[in-house]
Amino acid sequence: MGTDVAAPLTFNAVDPSTGESLREYVGATPDALDATVEAAVEVHRSGVLLDPGVRARLLRAIAAELRADGEAIVALGQRETGLPAGRLNGELERTWRQLEAFADVVEAGDDAEAIIDTADADWRPVARPDLRRMLVPLGPVAMFGASNFPLAFSTAGGDTAAALAAGCPVVVKGHRSHPGTGELVAAAVSRAVAAVGLPAGTFASLHAAGRNVGEALVAHPGIAAVAFTGSHQGGMALQRIAQARPVPIPVFAEMGSNNPLVMTAAALAERGEQLATGLVGAVTGSGGQLCTKPGIVFVPDGEAGERLIAEVGRLLDETEPPILLNASIHSGLRDGLERLQAARITSGDEREALQGCRQRPVAARDRAARLAQEPELLEERFGPFVLMLTYADEAELLDALAALPGQLTATLHAGADEQELSARVSAILVEKAGRVLYDGFPTGVAVTWAMQHGGPYPATTDPAHTSVGMTGTRRFMRPVVWQSAPAHVLPLQLRDDNPLGIWRRVDGVLTRDAVAA
Repeated sequence: MGTDVAAPLTFNAVDPSTGESLREYVGATPDALDATVEAAVEVHRSGVLLDPGVRARLLRAIAAELRADGEAIVALGQRETGLPAGRLNGELERTWRQLEAFADVVEAGDDAEAIIDTADADWRPVARPDLRRMLVPLGPVAMFGASNFPLAFSTAGGDTAAALAAGCPVVVKGHRSHPGTGELVAAAVSRAVAAVGLPAGTFASLHAAGRNVGEALVAHPGIAAVAFTGSHQGGMALQRIAQARPVPIPVFAEMGSNNPLVMTAAALAERGEQLATGLVGAVTGSGGQLCTKPGIVFVPDGEAGERLIAEVGRLLDETEPPILLNASIHSGLRDGLERLQAARITSGDEREALQGCRQRPVAARDRAARLAQEPELLEERFGPFVLMLTYADEAELLDALAALPGQLTATLHAGADEQELSARVSAILVEKAGRVLYDGFPTGVAVTWAMQHGGPYPATTDPAHTSVGMTGTRRFMRPVVWQSAPAHVLPLQLRDDNPLGIWRRVDGVLTRDAVAA
């Protein structure tokens, strides 16, 4: 099929610590994009990824290739992102560990969610036929790499791992902030694909200089779903394209969050200094460029609240200006700060000319009661920034929390004896966020079965799913029921003898046993 994509564009990687241009890259051509997606469609139709053993071997092979190339990947990642080696090494380990964790999920059969209801002529009100249900892959997934996680949320990150675990071929639209890093990772994945004996169309990565490649990828009829981590503007643009297709497809977009954090007077009295230190670490870690950074903090009026605000300002003023990932994020934060009409807590010049994309941390303060009337206070300011909102009493706090839009996370720091207040605040936070924390900070997202990294709009386009953790495969699968099917057409997961030895719900009971004759 023909796609309306402009002529290929070139672009350069940039070292954000100095502004130096690095290697030049060429964006994908229309023909290359078509060929890539069509190869992925062929892999999906072949059914080769339906074999859970093959998928598990692939995931483990990718993990091994990433470990083998880790030194080169981290070295180039440092140049292209300005992130320190320690952060990138940790991210690389998270990337290969989550690939291996998804391999365990596939081998256990937990991704299939197999359910069998055997035929029952005595079922009421009518006889029940034999029903066998499991999740099956949607088809090729378009995955958009994230600027702030060049490894864990990019080429071979959580979305790619979940999609491959689900049995879906993946086409990555690489991020121009770290094209060389993405290229090294893509080469490692492609080697793993070949080593396992799978077709090359199982995985591919495309460079893109601008929006044209990504837009064409989402519009391509061979793509069955989209995974995106980035800005609200970018996520909604992809959502509109996906919904305008003759056959709309789901877009699983994680679009950021202010991650409100509530502190009570009792919490400040118990551990105010500790809270100030922890908050500054969460706001400035990784340059504040985390989707879980606490961007809004509710602080009670009074002496303890004022001490906290003053200490946060002092610590931020003493923090070395972090390097932001690229010029777009840098200018976006500065523009967002100019739009903010709130008193500054920090004393540094937030528009001071610093080398590369360095940015002084900024904190501001206002009243919690103004949230409902001043929507610009709720704008996400991506980077080392935090807004402290003071409240006079519980009523003002609860009203302000009720005015919040959907969030990825929300956090409560309360005193040990504030159970009733904690319950009232929690009830609102649960309505607003996908993950509610107590006496902690939201940065750092564990890759586990229980994790929920998502939330109500505008944090994501689909609050029912997570982009982190073992249940992330569900985004790229759909349920199918085989009714009264002959044994030879059934997937292995649904056959009477349970040849894979997986857990299944048979007639309402979880079991690994074979279905009784």
